[in-house]
Amino acid sequence: MFTLKVDEEIELQLFQLKDCKELYRMIDRNRSHLRRWLGWVDDMTSPYQYETIIPMWLKQFADNNGFNAGIRYKGELVGSIGFHYIDWRNSHTTIGYYLAHNAEGRGIMTRSVQALLNHAFYDLGLNRVEIRCGEYNLKSRAIPERLGFTIEGKVRDGEMLYNEFHDLIIYGMLARDWKSRGHSPF
Repeated sequence: MFTLKVDEEIELQLFQLKDCKELYRMIDRNRSHLRRWLGWVDDMTSPYQYETIIPMWLKQFADNNGFNAGIRYKGELVGSIGFHYIDWRNSHTTIGYYLAHNAEGRGIMTRSVQALLNHAFYDLGLNRVEIRCGEYNLKSRAIPERLGFTIEGKVRDGEMLYNEFHDLIIYGMLARDWKSRGHSPF
């Protein structure tokens, strides 16, 4: 099983079938917090739905085409992060993430994204990582801004959430920029 140790407090682990109930409970406790920016939250009505979703995520990882991992903070599942897909021809991926409300403000997501950037650039040899955030999702936007991503543009009406379009801000990081800032996997 793929596990990425971020630091002494945080570990990223591929979701397994045994995680269905724990993942559902985290989503269920955070519905009002997550639903503003994640259009699928209301569709998750049972932990058993993850019995079909998690195998798809594991196949994605096995196919070397991205992954979806749980963020564990001091052993507790507090969020999710991963590469949506990997475009090997163009050496590019995108990162998606979300965090439980009670886990915010501890630097968990910043450290987790930093670990994924190191993984993308040093382990996988990718050239570019992109993050797209809702224009008004300031907490989500703070992550790439804190890590030195470049704002590359806006996708107008880029995402439909609950029958309303909203704009997405595109952030990009290149391997050479990340490495020139002194980031290393060690």
